[in-house]
Amino acid sequence: MRFFDRDKEIEKLRDIRQLSRRVAQFTVVTGRRRIGKTSLVLNAYGDEPILYFFVSRKVESELCAEYAVEIEEKLGIPQLGTPSRFAVVFEYLMKLAHERHFTLVIDEFQEFYRVNKAVFGEMQKIWDLYKDGASINLLVCGSVNSLMNKIFRDKKEPLYNRQTQKLSVHPFAISVLRGIMDEYAPGYSNEDLLALYLFTGGVAKYVELLIDGGYFTAPAMLDAIIQEDSPLIDEGRSMLIEEFGRDYTVYFSILSLIAQGHNTRGDLEDILKKEIGGYMTRLEDDYGLINKVQPLFESSPRKNVHYQIHDNFLRFWFRFVYKYNYMLEIGAYNKLKDIITRDYDTYSGQILENFCRQQLVESGQYTRIGMWHDRRGENEIDIIAADELNKQAEFIEVKRQRRNIDLAILRAKADVFLNTTKKFGNYNITYRGLCLDDI
Repeated sequence: MRFFDRDKEIEKLRDIRQLSRRVAQFTVVTGRRRIGKTSLVLNAYGDEPILYFFVSRKVESELCAEYAVEIEEKLGIPQLGTPSRFAVVFEYLMKLAHERHFTLVIDEFQEFYRVNKAVFGEMQKIWDLYKDGASINLLVCGSVNSLMNKIFRDKKEPLYNRQTQKLSVHPFAISVLRGIMDEYAPGYSNEDLLALYLFTGGVAKYVELLIDGGYFTAPAMLDAIIQEDSPLIDEGRSMLIEEFGRDYTVYFSILSLIAQGHNTRGDLEDILKKEIGGYMTRLEDDYGLINKVQPLFESSPRKNVHYQIHDNFLRFWFRFVYKYNYMLEIGAYNKLKDIITRDYDTYSGQILENFCRQQLVESGQYTRIGMWHDRRGENEIDIIAADELNKQAEFIEVKRQRRNIDLAILRAKADVFLNTTKKFGNYNITYRGLCLDDI
């Protein structure tokens, strides 16, 4: 699959490079694994040689030997000798940046924790000493969210607040997924587009695996994911165990329960028989895997709180792959596919709500978008989209099939909302239903 989208990110990276010719730049590039950080940087700077250092779990001296070869090949500089410490290589480059401009990319930067934790403190001292007058475009990329946050957001860490720029790489927008399907699978159905969104969440690597494999329909995508030796079968586990460390079983239990619909803290604690406040905070703030969902205009930040996994792939993985892993251990792949197919309409209907909500966000036509339900759970509105500048509000019901949409019921629920919240009293109110045919 060819490189798609990222025009704004590429423009920002090139602006940073131009700025670095005058003032040293230290950019932190973050985003979940497989999102395409490295591809983005390499595409943005493909018009000139760049230094690319990958931090693998090797002895520091071995890494330095690899970096010395990279410097010789890309910058045409004779061998540095045999440096055994990264600090020596980095100091050499910072001094060199006073004589010539270049871009240095350090990928999987957080892995220095396992190579030599002292690297971060040594880099801080060298950066502070040589950055003035240096013409360097330094980018560090990391895919372990918790560690990258610790390195640059923890006040106790030496590199705290040393970055001059930050770039967050997000999943593909729905418009990009649509463009990919237009190019590679013309004639695709709305069901196929929804499936691509449901299974991948717009994560570049997962989209690439399906598109390059020719899996363009919803059934074909499911077959590709749930099969022996599929790279996505163990993806959730391999991606998150490093994040969670020794407590991964508790985190996995919480995420699995949320994926199954147990989405309040009270419900989760009743099932797990333990207090989980700290775990929930870390899942939301440190790991960025869950987020709170509250009805629009809920007055208390602690009431009516539901949690959701906002990453579609992980939501699917915990809902089906992790839950039924015992089937995969005995090779019952077809049985698991039967279960997913059985539950697909219900599950995809929930994802369709998120799809429609994201489409509205991407349209840029609204100032506030959310959902609403009363505290007894008797009246629930899938989407409320408001344009506060033009005093317009839209109440939307989302169903897979148009025949299941009842606007009279939606109007009645909206009346409860208007009476309860006292909002949108002088707005132009409209009502509509969205289904699979509308996406």
